[in-house]
Amino acid sequence: MGKRIYNFNPGPAALPLSVLKEIQGEFLDFRGSGMSITEVSHRSTLFDEVINDAKLRVRRLLQFGDDHEVLFIQGGASLQFTMVPMNLLHDDQVADYVNTGAWSTKAIKEAQILNKQVRVSASSEDRDFTYIPKDISFNEAAAYVHITSNNTIRGTQWSSYPDTGSVPLVSDVSSDIMGRPMDLAPFGLIYAGAQKNLGPAGVTLVVIRKDLLERVPETLPVMLKYTTFATKNSMFNTPPCFAIYVVQLVLKWLEESIGGLPKMGEINKEKAALLYDYLDKSDFYWGTAAKEDRSIMNVTFRLTENTLEQTFIDRALENGLAGLKGHRSVGGCRASLYNAVGLEAVKALVSFMADFERRYG
Repeated sequence: MGKRIYNFNPGPAALPLSVLKEIQGEFLDFRGSGMSITEVSHRSTLFDEVINDAKLRVRRLLQFGDDHEVLFIQGGASLQFTMVPMNLLHDDQVADYVNTGAWSTKAIKEAQILNKQVRVSASSEDRDFTYIPKDISFNEAAAYVHITSNNTIRGTQWSSYPDTGSVPLVSDVSSDIMGRPMDLAPFGLIYAGAQKNLGPAGVTLVVIRKDLLERVPETLPVMLKYTTFATKNSMFNTPPCFAIYVVQLVLKWLEESIGGLPKMGEINKEKAALLYDYLDKSDFYWGTAAKEDRSIMNVTFRLTENTLEQTFIDRALENGLAGLKGHRSVGGCRASLYNAVGLEAVKALVSFMADFERRYG
């Protein structure tokens, strides 16, 4: 095997090396079946064990009971921008959305395309989405309140979730799911594309409170109803079996190798603090997000001399540090510190940044 590099890509993102080796080891013969996981029937006992174990591990890691359903759906978080209002927002209702960046903006737009009534209760667009709005006034009669828990492009994150009273909170948690402990009590629904913290692209985790399933209109197309996935164990049609299998292995790694979300949260805080501390002490680099709202998953920064940014990205790759280019919509640099990115990777990045500053500063 060739030398692996430190992977700071924002998604598809790094996977635990031990998980990749486990996949490699049983790829041609999945658990003695004589078949690959990519060949095993989704109607088989073998795959039942995979998907049911994945669901149980989601419940244990997030610590919730039988009042929520765990679903695996295709289409990414982008499809959830549509499915959430289709399933949970009736035509005579209004939903509150908090706009904290590009993905929130897309979620709002999708609801509006459906001619749903959307109220933007707060936005950080006035400062280029570099902070999280505070002291928000929500509509007590709203069908739900939608937030994006972590904003990959601008590097901001909700450190604590807003109090929405009896109104269920809905969140796109794609980029910080399983990155820290999470109290599911205020949430009616969370959804996460797998390709950042959970596994490969191709499957989306949805956790929905069971009472919200009663809102689902019977008139929706079958594959756009949450009830279809809830009643058929996410296997009404052929699911993305390989992606779900990898998610199951990543969840197993989180539980059995890392020690659960409290431990994972501590590790992630340590990684982020190491990088932010260096940025704060430097006159050569500067972080773009408001300090009180900084993400522990996506660290966004610029070089004071921005003409050096492409050189920085190129030299970093030459030194085995990949994926540091900022999102095309904003430029700059970004280090995504997802769960599978180890502390040693962040130490290597900080060391490189210090050396680059000595050479070019």
